[in-house]
Amino acid sequence: MTPQATVFVSSTCPYCTMMTSYLDEQNISYETINVSLDPQAGKRLVETTGQMGVPQTKLNDVWILGFDPEGVQKALHGGAQ
Repeated sequence: MTPQATVFVSSTCPYCTMMTSYLDEQNISYETINVSLDPQAGKRLVETTGQMGVPQTKLNDVWILGFDPEGVQKALHGGAQ
């Protein structure tokens, strides 16, 4: 199964860049949603996860908060956090 990821980022977030770079290194395709440019997406994100910070990554239906390579690996191998 091909991993499906969505990464919520902001324009000034270094950890967001670290997360997308890590996904690139792992050959995981992803969609990026910039909450700085799309405030409604940011609002929906907070409603969904209860968290305001970025990056937040949804990978294989598992939410990963922050830059968390271990969380990415767990999501890839079917483990929820």
